[in-house]
This record gives sequence, C-alpha cells and structure tokens, in this order.
Amino acid sequence: MVKLRTRCLLLGDAAVGKSSLCHMFHSEGVQFQRSYTMVRAAPPLLSSSSSIPISPQELYLVDCPGKELLAEACEKMVSPAWLLCLVFDLSSDQSFLSCDRWLQRVQAHSLGNTVSGVLLGNKCDLLERRAVQTEEAQGWAQAHGLDYYETSAKELDTCSAPLLRLAQTCLSLYEQSCERMHSLAS
Repeated sequence: MVKLRTRCLLLGDAAVGKSSLCHMFHSEGVQFQRSYTMVRAAPPLLSSSSSIPISPQELYLVDCPGKELLAEACEKMVSPAWLLCLVFDLSSDQSFLSCDRWLQRVQAHSLGNTVSGVLLGNKCDLLERRAVQTEEAQGWAQAHGLDYYETSAKELDTCSAPLLRLAQTCLSLYEQSCERMHSLAS
C-alpha cells in the first residue's frame, strides 16, 4: 500500500494563528498554547497522519513566518508546494487584504503548476471584533480556486475540516497523476 506524504504551506501575515492551527492539528486538538514566540525561521516540519481518515497519508504542515524576509526563505526551501493553507485573521482587514500578495508569492514559486488549497479565516471566536464578512472571503476564495473555511484554533471550532479537505485534495491529485501515468503507458 502506498503512503502519501504531502507538504502543505501555512502562509499569512504575522499573528493570524498559523502556529496555533499547526499545533492544534499536530496535538489532535489537545494542546492550545496560550503564549507564543513569533516564528523567526522556517521551523521543523510538523506532521500527523492520525487525524486524517482518508487512506494512509501524512500531511506535513510547514508553518511559514509571517514576516516578508523570513517567509521568502521558507517558500524557497519547500518550493514547489503541493498544497496551500492561506490563513488570515477574521478580525483584521489588513491580514485579509494581504492574501492577494501571499497567493502571488506562492504562484511565483509553483513552476507553472496549479496550487490547490484552502483560504482559512481564523479567530472566529472574536465575534465582536470581526472585520471580514463570510461572503467577502468566500467570494475571494472562489475567484482564486480555493475552498473557504472559518475556524478558531482557540475554541477548536472546525480545526480539522480544512485539513481534511486538503487531505482529500491530495488524494485526488495523486489519483489524477496515476491516471495520467497509466494513459501514457498504454
């Protein structure tokens, strides 16, 4: 049996919750860290296969720093990415507006391949501070070929849904690749 291993870049501005999401997924929802040190370099890969009930696969989450200079080094290190989780803070218009820039950066390193992924609005538990409406984010995601999810790493709301979608996408891309190889062989 084949075990699929896939890299997934977690990209977005600083302090949108990429590390929180990564740790929540890695710890299967048990370890929400209350204090963080900003990611200042490309960290070691976190992986988990037990949270993905679709075929044997491992999703390697690459938690990229939100600062420009550091993010570029991270992108080059793991380029080209197969999957993308573009994260923004639902209480920050600026983090949402930055999604265009982050997506362009990934596409620049994708070697002409389509990058599949999700747009993830984090911190939906901060209802009173919400700055980005669901319809606006859904429209942007749809226009860029991404699926849209809202979550709260702190409250464990739907943390696994976007990563499960990424795993399904990975499996689908793998199956398409196998079909292409079989058609070339015949």
